[in-house]
Amino acid sequence: MRLTELTEDTWEGAVTSASMPVLIDVWAPWCVPCRKVTPLVEQLARESGDRLVVATLNGDDAPRFMSRFEVMSLPTLLLFAAGQPVERVVGVPKIDKLRAVIEPHLGSD
Repeated sequence: MRLTELTEDTWEGAVTSASMPVLIDVWAPWCVPCRKVTPLVEQLARESGDRLVVATLNGDDAPRFMSRFEVMSLPTLLLFAAGQPVERVVGVPKIDKLRAVIEPHLGSD
């Protein structure tokens, strides 16, 4: 399992062309809580298999993205479906909360 690393130039194409939901972990290198979210995101990627694209985006390198989607705090997890944002989780959630947010948007196996 490998997380896709997005940039400000690649995120839109990756999200709009995805045939499944995309979970983007917006983080920054200086963000201590972001380090707590990484293992949760990696676990979701493993659990979801080919039903979910899981990606990371360094918010420090993506000011247009941050502004467009009004990301004010890190970490922020954004779930996109059909190219549109459908869910947002800010902070360090419990894994069960993340599952509950994502599961309704996943297709069946």
